[in-house]
Amino acid sequence: MRVMITGANGFIGRALVKRLLETNELRGRPISALILLDKELVGFAEDKRLRRHCGSVTDAALLRRALADGIDVVFHLVSIPGGAAEEHYALGYQVNLLASLELLDQLREQPGAPVLVYASSVAVYGGDLPTRIDERAATRPQLSYGAHKVMVEMALNDLARRGEVDGRAVRLPGIVARPREPNGLRSAFMSDLLHAFAEGQPYRCPVSPQAQAWWMSVRCCVDNLLRAAELQADEIGDSRIWQLPLLHLSIAQVIDALTAAYGQERRALISFAPDAGLEALFGNFPAMKTPQARALGFRHDGSAGALIRNSLNSATPARRTRGRATTGVTEHAID
Repeated sequence: MRVMITGANGFIGRALVKRLLETNELRGRPISALILLDKELVGFAEDKRLRRHCGSVTDAALLRRALADGIDVVFHLVSIPGGAAEEHYALGYQVNLLASLELLDQLREQPGAPVLVYASSVAVYGGDLPTRIDERAATRPQLSYGAHKVMVEMALNDLARRGEVDGRAVRLPGIVARPREPNGLRSAFMSDLLHAFAEGQPYRCPVSPQAQAWWMSVRCCVDNLLRAAELQADEIGDSRIWQLPLLHLSIAQVIDALTAAYGQERRALISFAPDAGLEALFGNFPAMKTPQARALGFRHDGSAGALIRNSLNSATPARRTRGRATTGVTEHAID
């Protein structure tokens, strides 16, 4: 089994690489080669299964070299995030759209219709959403990032229809907790809040406590990417684009869960300075039903408390044993 990950040096990519090296199998077969592609590839374990290809995904020749010995499964994760893609349109156009279409075209030349798992985004829905939606909701992107994601989804569906690429697209929400560093993500505040609370540092949140967002931990995200790759043809049916199940939580509910894990005294470290534009984009998400995705085995983290544990991993202390401590948050799962 030969597997490739584009954007392997990114937040999700590194977690996926680690998981695949640990499990050493995919689709019932052992992994003989794990091909990593990114502009930089640093800090990975020395492992004979790893094949490193450093450079831009926009380099068609680099893609061709990475695929030269054949490929079975590709996880296409690389992208220019929404805020950066909006500010630098040409860069987003090259990376998010043209490079993705080039990858699809090169996969057409591979024998046996390789599996492609494409990391799409909830940005395809835009920001003006009804009070409740489901996975059949129309796409109305309000950023170039979301528009390019829709275009790639359509191309993926078309090549799957033709039997040339076994494409599967999953729409990801805000994945937490990303490192606290500049990354071009306008939703970075979701991760920054978690890190600041866990580290006992003051944090001024740019959305209000009432802001409602869609959440998923990186651990759960990797589970869902692997599930997308593992699905067999007779399970997929007509649709190859899935909205993943999500946790629908307010900032206040997330802070309640953080307080249960790290202590009441840290709540005072969080202040608020809402940005109306940011809250309009990332603070008004409605509940979403995802019965089709859930039936296929996709999942969310389960609860706000589990989200915190899965996001911060070993940084999260053991649950208190005095009394009957809980997260203090009811489960707001998106079914």
